[in-house]
Amino acid sequence: MVDRTSSEFRSYVELYDRASLLELGGLADAARWKLHPERVVTYIIDRNINYTNVCVADCKFCAFYRRPKHAEGYVLSFEEIGRKIDEVKALGGVQILMQGGHNPYIPFEWYLDLLRYIKRNHPIHIHGFSPSEVDFFAGRFGMTIQQVIKELVAAGLDSIPGGGGEILVQEIRDRVARKKAGADRWLEVMEIAHRLGLRTSVTMMYGLGETTADRIEHLFRVREVQRCSGGFTAFICWPLQPEHSAMADMPKTDAVTYLRTQAIARIVLEEVPNIQASWVTMGPKIGQVALRFGANDFGSLMMEENVVSAAGTTYRLTLPEMRRLIADAGYTPKQRRQDYTILDDAA
Repeated sequence: MVDRTSSEFRSYVELYDRASLLELGGLADAARWKLHPERVVTYIIDRNINYTNVCVADCKFCAFYRRPKHAEGYVLSFEEIGRKIDEVKALGGVQILMQGGHNPYIPFEWYLDLLRYIKRNHPIHIHGFSPSEVDFFAGRFGMTIQQVIKELVAAGLDSIPGGGGEILVQEIRDRVARKKAGADRWLEVMEIAHRLGLRTSVTMMYGLGETTADRIEHLFRVREVQRCSGGFTAFICWPLQPEHSAMADMPKTDAVTYLRTQAIARIVLEEVPNIQASWVTMGPKIGQVALRFGANDFGSLMMEENVVSAAGTTYRLTLPEMRRLIADAGYTPKQRRQDYTILDDAA
């Protein structure tokens, strides 16, 4: 458990609340250069494939999901997923990010067959199934977390994304995502994945009505897991996109809050090697500024994105635009894989 009374915890809360924007940015930038002394900013070409939007989690902040039996609910066919993979590979894509709703009608064998189908017919790195999905599979099919992950890996899963983290404080999760994996369980899935040899990313979606201390606790809990397992490759944060969701009356946080939040994350999470700028939610200009607030990665080309855009956020970039934005900010753009190794032959 995180001790909120410790001097270290209180000092980070005070830094986040009271430091000037430029002071926070300067500290985060210094931490970035310590970890990444080269003037390089990485990016990845991938595609977010949401295999189903049918979900029973009923998260208040989600505008993407549809309840079972809803006329707009869907499950993609293997062939359609294969076509999407071929399209991203034609652009030089090296992975797919595959996530979906908690759909009670899909049998576990379907997921295994899908992974095998992809590896056999459209081979690519599969970054898929967030901890919340893994937890849902375990409960739905009467399996342990370890059994679920082992079977998914045997069928073709390569790594796990950090989706569904939101704020890793149970009081907040009880209020906005009561039916989804709790904070302890979410982190447990990640720890088990790391022990089984998988690398994962980790996220924070803020602006859910949480306090500064809640945000710092989230970062401390991530740091604690990383110190034990070392399996997190990158941290990504972004603000709640409330439009069209049950939290539509919540105010959107501004760019300053985003930059402060990313900066404090870079300062606290010394053991997490990479910080990814979230231009998808904040826009390309703030994405550029984020590169001086601790970020060393510009994220994904995001050829397809459905969840955030369902809430009305529609930023899009082409590959040349992404590379130009990185270069204009003073860095050398380099394409990477999920594990942050550089693709030397990338244009």
